[in-house]
Amino acid sequence: MAGLPRHARGVSITLQVVEVAFARKLCRTRIPFRFGAVTLHEAELLTCRATIRDPQGGERVGWSADLLPPQWFRKDAAATPQQDADELYAAAVSAAQCYVAQGPGSAFAVWRGVLAELVDSQDRDQADLLVRGFGVAIVERALLDACCRLAGLPFAQALQADAFGFVPGAVHAQLSGWDWRVDLPEPRTHVAVRHTVGMLDVLRTADLDPQHRADDGLPQTLEEDLVAYGLSWFKVKIGAGVAQDRARLLDLAALFDGHRIAPQFTLDGNEQYEDLDQLAEVLETVAERRIGRELLSRVALIEQPLARSDSFVAARHRALERVTRFAPLLIDEADSHPEAFVRALELGYRGVSVKNCKGVFRALCNLGICKRGPGRFQSGEDLTNIGVLSLQQDLVTGAVLGLPHVERNGHHYFRGLDHLDDGLAERALAAHPDVYQRLVAAERPDAVALRIESGRIEIRSLLTAVGYGHSCGDYAQSLQVVATA
Repeated sequence: MAGLPRHARGVSITLQVVEVAFARKLCRTRIPFRFGAVTLHEAELLTCRATIRDPQGGERVGWSADLLPPQWFRKDAAATPQQDADELYAAAVSAAQCYVAQGPGSAFAVWRGVLAELVDSQDRDQADLLVRGFGVAIVERALLDACCRLAGLPFAQALQADAFGFVPGAVHAQLSGWDWRVDLPEPRTHVAVRHTVGMLDVLRTADLDPQHRADDGLPQTLEEDLVAYGLSWFKVKIGAGVAQDRARLLDLAALFDGHRIAPQFTLDGNEQYEDLDQLAEVLETVAERRIGRELLSRVALIEQPLARSDSFVAARHRALERVTRFAPLLIDEADSHPEAFVRALELGYRGVSVKNCKGVFRALCNLGICKRGPGRFQSGEDLTNIGVLSLQQDLVTGAVLGLPHVERNGHHYFRGLDHLDDGLAERALAAHPDVYQRLVAAERPDAVALRIESGRIEIRSLLTAVGYGHSCGDYAQSLQVVATA
């Protein structure tokens, strides 16, 4: 390993988190996005900056970001979107203070200490565990970014060099002795886009009301997305009711058939089914039609059909075999703590979502659990990730885990990089021309948007950039320091 930068020779970095700061910014959607019982029109973007120091006095800054969507981390119908955002921000502040309070250690050891205090110490069925975990995860990613920069390495190389001090057996005893560096695949240099079809999304261009046309240079209907991006993977939101779901799936089947597309896709119930009997009825009635059977034969997985509180209740799973003859089940919202995937496997689930908002080290540990049994898998799922930071870091995580396709929806419901501060979109385009492109639109000739060609995103520049998936400089103005040593 001669010639590698400092800290790159298989010895983890000892660090101290000395400061964490946040910035909040409201971002508006270009078109509404309905998932579950929520229709999203706007959401706050939370940007995090973490400063670390090593024993030699070297300091580096790392960045991360996430949207604060309503009614996902905790589904409380009485809460307003602003209350949801404030709760997530409060969790991030608490986590930041906890990170700074930790003693010196590896990135993993510091993260493990924070997780133990804020998540593991709580009842595992507690309603706000995902909220708490969000706070832990957004600072975790900024910490990892700073650690990569201190090591002078891109994320994948820093992981292989053990710069983070990753010890999966400290999270799951069954992973003690797991040679994770051997099991980590070669990072993927491109990823297929699994395009989200929201419950309000217009499928056919002829059905789009001209008054609702965004007219911003980006495709809006599913038909337009097919042409613009060359898509072959999709994620379909369901859960509106048996009749509505059946009609929606058959309509999609007819559209794909008409365009001579044999898609691969996933289904996402977003916690909307009372039990698996209800979901089984949807699938079985769709399969009564030939075109429906052909569509369902290409379903890769079914995501989170039951409420998170019911996901581990055996009585809600009477129809498990009826459902899984179509596709295996995956947990998402129910994956609120490190033991959740293990519990789900015992009930007959096979998969778990990968979302950076739930944690990078957790995703790496879940890879190990998948390696411990046949038919287990991870799947990259979006939560309206938008460029630069949240999107790019999520893509890098998926690439390192070897995920061949990931759900992407932020580029569809938000317009390019319009949400960024002045000049940052241009720097992102210059640093990552494989990921972004100039958007040709009369009213905004300078706009920059995600580059999707032949249904995939090229991400080689994200894997080679020193740091965790980005190389564009500072990412927010008006940062507020919330924790300092």
